[in-house]
Formats: sequence, C-alpha cells, structure tokens
Amino acid sequence: MTSFLPYLNFDGTCRDAFTRYQQVFGGELFVMGAEDAPGDGDVPEGFEGRVIHAALMLDGALLMGSDTQPGGGKAPQSTYVSYQAPDVEAARRAFDDLAADGEVDMSFAETFFSPGFGTLTDRFGTLWMINVETDGPPTGAG
Repeated sequence: MTSFLPYLNFDGTCRDAFTRYQQVFGGELFVMGAEDAPGDGDVPEGFEGRVIHAALMLDGALLMGSDTQPGGGKAPQSTYVSYQAPDVEAARRAFDDLAADGEVDMSFAETFFSPGFGTLTDRFGTLWMINVETDGPPTGAG
C-alpha cells in the first residue's frame, strides 16, 4: 500500500509533543533518543537529550517526527496534521486536549461538510485539523 506519512520536526520538544499526542489519541509510542542510537555512542554536540526518531502508531495510522539540531530546522508553514475522529465526542475531546495551552484558529463546530470540524495550533507549534469521519468522498475535509 502506498501512502503519505507526516513527519514532524521539533527544536528539542519532540519527546514532550509525542508523549502528549499519545495521551490525546492513545496508540503505541516509540521514541529513540540520540543517546539510544546504535554505534559508538558519540552524540553530536548540541544533540544531547534530543529525539532522533519518534513514531505514534494508532489503528494502522502512523505519525512520525524527530528533533532537529538546535536551531537547525524550520517549523512547517501552513501544513496541518488532519485527524479524522470516529464521532463528534472523540473529535471534540481531541480538539480540546490539543488546544490546551495552544491557540484555536477555527472553533470546533458543525460545518456543511462535517458534523464537527476545527483547526488549532498546539503548544508545540503543530497545526491540526480535527474532523469527524463521514461517508462522503475522501476530501481530507470530511
């Protein structure tokens, strides 16, 4: 199966972000720190305590990420992670949890294409679209 898989980059907050995402969504979390990498154990200067790979697996879906070298990465610009919830209650719960200490861009509400949709930026700078699954065409919006 061919698919697109989001890979998020953080400037030192990857472990905290993915731990939070597991709290919000559940699933199985794998995190490898720079000090856990195979090899001679030499961690590049400035990369101590940073994550070289994180993966959250949930119901066949995969979200991945890592930390960059300090100051080495650019935050995504207008790139959202879209989460398709099975029902309004699950979508509302995910939206509210991710919005805590973040910024709501579009309040969660019923729209013409979904019984529940909203956008936000979480406290780690990740942009999210939270949506309720529908029986309509796979547009990414509903």
